Amino acid sequence: MDIVLYIFLGLVIGVAIGRYLLQRVLKNQEIAAQNKVKKILKDAENNAEILKKNKLLEAKEKFLQMKAEHEQEVNNRNNSLNQRENSLKQKEQSLNQRMENVNRKEQELDNQRKNLEKQLELTQKKQEEVESLKNQHITQLETIAGLSAEEAKNQLVHSLTEEARSKAMIQIKDIVDEAKLTANKEAKKVVIQTIQRTATEAAIENTVSIFNIENDEIKGRVIGREGRNIRALEAATGVEIIVDDTPEAIILSGFDPVRREIARLALHRLVTDGRIHPARIEEVVAKTKKQIEDEIVEIGERTVIDLGIHGLHPELIRMVGRMRYRSSYGQNLLQHSREVANFCATMASELGLNVKLAKRAGLLHDIGKVPDDNPELPHAILGMQLAEKYKEHPEVCNAIGAHHDEIEMTSLISPIVQACDAISGARPGARREVVESYIKRLKELEELALSYPGVEKTFAIQAGRELRVVVESERVTDAQAEILATDISNRIQTEMTYPGQIKVTVIRETRSVSYAK
Repeated sequence: MDIVLYIFLGLVIGVAIGRYLLQRVLKNQEIAAQNKVKKILKDAENNAEILKKNKLLEAKEKFLQMKAEHEQEVNNRNNSLNQRENSLKQKEQSLNQRMENVNRKEQELDNQRKNLEKQLELTQKKQEEVESLKNQHITQLETIAGLSAEEAKNQLVHSLTEEARSKAMIQIKDIVDEAKLTANKEAKKVVIQTIQRTATEAAIENTVSIFNIENDEIKGRVIGREGRNIRALEAATGVEIIVDDTPEAIILSGFDPVRREIARLALHRLVTDGRIHPARIEEVVAKTKKQIEDEIVEIGERTVIDLGIHGLHPELIRMVGRMRYRSSYGQNLLQHSREVANFCATMASELGLNVKLAKRAGLLHDIGKVPDDNPELPHAILGMQLAEKYKEHPEVCNAIGAHHDEIEMTSLISPIVQACDAISGARPGARREVVESYIKRLKELEELALSYPGVEKTFAIQAGRELRVVVESERVTDAQAEILATDISNRIQTEMTYPGQIKVTVIRETRSVSYAK
């Protein structure tokens, strides 16, 4: 029991001691916290005082700076005002001087006006005296002549008018006669000088080309087994190949010079290479066509460079190149256009006109003959439309459209182009109308057959005695091919005029192609 009591007392004493110690610790912490707070407050007050002093210093510095700037601005304004004041004083002095000068001049003008008024009065008095004397003389003359002054004046005016009219008529007649004589002489002089200063060659286009070979053995290779090579070549180029008539030569017959040139170059490549079969023929012909197109562009570019023509549209340059393979009544179209361009330049130079525009119009005047699609339009109108499409000068367009009088001429270059076209075409040996009409007939023959649906290509060969029509096998059957041949033959009979007879051959070919890879 005593032990329990001791333990209990010990616990009570321990709790009391622990509470006392805890209170002392808390009190010490509270005192430390208060000291820390006081220190923080004191530090904050010190920092605030320092910050206040710094702000005051900054405010004073800014005030001083603003004061200095204000003083500087005031000084500048004062200087500006002083300068303006000085300038106004100078202007005022200048105005005062001008006013003095104006007053002095006004006084001088008043003096001059007074002098003029006095002179005018004297002049009027003298004029009145002269009028009086004149009336006295007129009265005396009327008494002597027996005519009034008005009658005498009318007679004099009438006689002078008749005399002037007769002299004017004689002079006008002389001027007109002299102008006609001078104009004829000058026109003949310009035309003769133009012709003499332009040297040209006369060349006649034909419808055949000759391909020379070393020996006749090559002809057999060109013909191929059962004629398949020559048929493939004719079908690909549209040119008739004649291998039997001339020894050591193969004749290429066709009205289109481009086709003949493609056939000639392709045949040369095939013979040189030695591999001649239908597939190779088609490949070579395709490459040759590409080469000819490139050559056409090159010819066009070389032509415009030689003539000194700049800024021509690329499509017009290509058409100029195609002129090399076109003919007009047997005359090479490119050669003819070059001649006309040179003629126009010379004539325009003699007449003091724009040489560049005249040369440009001369080169392009027959451009309407080049396009393959030949609409029902005169070539002059078609050429004018092409020139307008490619933004040519209005004077050039008018000269192209008016050189055969299809439209009205609106510039001086137009009659020059017309005259130079006639000069170039009228030379002896320059043109041959038979060839032109023959080529036109063959073109119409091909276009007639090409107008049928399903027709892929048409070729007029053997001088127009045979028309070969290649149709699409997918669209035209064998029975339809026979009907097509009959229809084309009947239409040729009713719509065209031609000598002899024309054989119409419709070719329908089916090919199956596969590649081994």
